Amino acid sequence: MGAARRPVTTRRSGATGRAGTTTAPAVAVGAAMLVLALAAGCSSGADGPAPAAGGAAGGGEAGAASPRAGGTLRLAVEKEPECLDPHQSPTESARLLTRPLVDSLVYQDPRGGLHPWLAREWTVSGDRLTYTFRLREGVTFTDGRKFDAAAVVANLDHVVDPKTKSLLAASLIAAYESAKAVDPLTVEVKLKRPDSGFLSALAQPNLGIESPATLKGPASKLCAVVVGTGPFRSDGGFTPQKGIDYVRNPAYAWAPEGAARGGPGLLDRIEVTVVPDNSARLGALTSGQVDAVTGLAPAGIGTLKSTPGFALHTTRFPGANYSYWPNTAKGPLSDVNVRKALRAGIDWRRIVKNVYFGVYDGADGPLSASTPGYDPSVAAAYGHDPAEANRLLDQAGWTQRDAQGYRTKDGRRLTLRHMWSDPSVGNLAVQIQAAARQIGVELVEENLDGGTFVDRLLAGDYELIDTSFSSPGPDVLRVLFGADNIPTPERGISNNMARYDNPEVESAFRRALGARDQAEQFGVYAEVQRRITEDAAVLPIYSPLSTLAAREGVRDVRFNVDGTPDLSGIWLAS
Repeated sequence: MGAARRPVTTRRSGATGRAGTTTAPAVAVGAAMLVLALAAGCSSGADGPAPAAGGAAGGGEAGAASPRAGGTLRLAVEKEPECLDPHQSPTESARLLTRPLVDSLVYQDPRGGLHPWLAREWTVSGDRLTYTFRLREGVTFTDGRKFDAAAVVANLDHVVDPKTKSLLAASLIAAYESAKAVDPLTVEVKLKRPDSGFLSALAQPNLGIESPATLKGPASKLCAVVVGTGPFRSDGGFTPQKGIDYVRNPAYAWAPEGAARGGPGLLDRIEVTVVPDNSARLGALTSGQVDAVTGLAPAGIGTLKSTPGFALHTTRFPGANYSYWPNTAKGPLSDVNVRKALRAGIDWRRIVKNVYFGVYDGADGPLSASTPGYDPSVAAAYGHDPAEANRLLDQAGWTQRDAQGYRTKDGRRLTLRHMWSDPSVGNLAVQIQAAARQIGVELVEENLDGGTFVDRLLAGDYELIDTSFSSPGPDVLRVLFGADNIPTPERGISNNMARYDNPEVESAFRRALGARDQAEQFGVYAEVQRRITEDAAVLPIYSPLSTLAAREGVRDVRFNVDGTPDLSGIWLAS
């Protein structure tokens, strides 16, 4: 795995990864879901929200010197990918660890704007079915091979090849039909149908360009070693339960337009170690074993804020908030009034504040407020109103009470089964359960193994599931609420866990795909957010944070559009 490093002490008990990442079969369900739009975020630099107290994300920290080259960043991360290859893996960890290695055809800035990267320009045909990309000259992969049009064709074909078994990337370009090299620096891509999200998809790490030579081998080999054109390379690749080492690519000279800095990275090396336990990760940072850590739990964040010499850098993940997803197809929650009552009757914001020490913000809509295309007009529908909740439950016919105080109808108790498999959500679930009881709703917490969870998901045998999904834009709504994405035994694991099927919304999705520009697309998705809110098809709880905590000498911490920290731009002042 590269140079030897001092081991970081870890403890396996009480691990708490980032609450709100895809829960439950995070391997089985999360693989198909984490989602289809990635875990994305805004920059904490000049283009995005300010970092949390204790740190600054840009180069303007107090007493900061000019950026300097050299040094090794030692980073501890909370999760490891089941496969490093972003063409195969949908996980946040795969995106974090491969972004230093792979570049994309297109760059998406934190506000959603699209800029040239490996493609210096592109044109789109009038029918929006043909994209012609003209590529940069002089770009090379870190294995010495040239980047050209044939490499782009090989990568796109690799992503959609069934043998790749892509769990995210292929879905991002589901409209892809074919590609051909017109000449060494020109690629023509044909789509089966218009797709307004195509360029944004190409900007994601999951569509990062890999050396064609590596795509010819077994898919399992790519799970360890990925070769791209990026500012760093990793000859040893990823070692499970250990980590990955990177060394600087001194030839790098093709940073995207709009990036904070061009040219090679400033760090000589980056050493990444996997440390799943939150307390061990925090201890490794404060004891000086590592320079930075990702994914601190709220309790660890509170500790760090009171520890001198460290900075906390944060950004909200765009995409879908951490939410409860109601089964809208059958059972008590197929009644919109019951869904609205549950939304109004629980003080979600107060629970989030208490459980997570004020670190997370309560959610106000299907999308995080940091998502490009978020419609703030829906926020008013997500207030706490127990009187309205009781009125809606009465209207839905749940007017009687049993001896335990739960509402009943036709002799049946109003019982909702919430299935999950991530122990980190347990305390939150207990608080929500207690709040639901106040309006006469029984929540039954079902902590399931992954296999049972998947079986029940496919059968639609549940009332509530919880998870979050991240995405750099509102097109994630199509993935999460499109009727074609309802999981079934025939279709397999998919992302519409609310089992939502609304013909008006389906029509809007088609209009969004055919949108001619971003303004039109965002306008359609604003309609979708309002319709989903009116139907109470999701119960948003909080907006997850992407965090990187570091000693004060770690500078220029920024975040990629997918919410992961941008390791490539960091430099060390000391």
